[in-house]
Amino acid sequence: MKINNFIVLTNGPGLYEVTTQVAKWLEGNGLLTLLVKHTSASLLIQENADPEVKFDFIQYLEKLVPPSSSPEMSYLTHTYEGPDDMPAHIKSGLLPTTLSIPVVNGKMTLGTWQGIYLVEHRASPRKREIAASLLLA
Repeated sequence: MKINNFIVLTNGPGLYEVTTQVAKWLEGNGLLTLLVKHTSASLLIQENADPEVKFDFIQYLEKLVPPSSSPEMSYLTHTYEGPDDMPAHIKSGLLPTTLSIPVVNGKMTLGTWQGIYLVEHRASPRKREIAASLLLA
């Protein structure tokens, strides 16, 4: 088994692609498992060809779960870490925080337009960590 940690620096809500960073680390055949080590961020496999997809995805999440300062979120009680904190936890609960991807001949078996993204849900810049393990066959 191979183990590694990847660091992703973010600048607010968005999809931050890590496909290339992860791909450089791979070898052989096996199963890649990724885990984001934060409760206010997620991992996602999504289209990486058109940047509008990333923009629209974040816009949708913002409409689905607005900041706690929005009137429709007035029922939230965990608000002392800022209006983006509890919504970030909710978004993280709705999206995956782990991914499993088969690896064949040192390459992820992703589709043509697929990439791996860290999804940042907080408004301020963050240093995020993704734990990776590669179980070799």
